[in-house]
Amino acid sequence: MANHISAKKRIRRNARRAAINGARMSRIRTFVKKVETAIASGDSDAAREALRAAQPEIQRGVTRGVLHRNTASRKISRLAARVKAVAA
Repeated sequence: MANHISAKKRIRRNARRAAINGARMSRIRTFVKKVETAIASGDSDAAREALRAAQPEIQRGVTRGVLHRNTASRKISRLAARVKAVAA
C-alpha cells in the first residue's frame, strides 16, 4: 500500500487514466469489428464505409497514446487489403 501522498495521488491518477484508455481502446475495437463483420457479410460498400469510419478512430488512438503508430498503420493496412479483396 502506498504511504506517500504523491504515491496515493499517482494511484488515483492511474485508475482514472486506465478507465479513459480502456474506453478508447474499446471504441477502436468496436469500429474494427464493424469493418470485419461487413467483410464477413461480403458487402463491399458497407465494408468500405466502415473502414472510412474506422481509420480516423484508429489514428486518434495513436494521437491519444493508446496505440503505437506502427500498430495502427498495420491494422489499417490489413483492413484495407481485406476490404479491397471483398470488392474484387
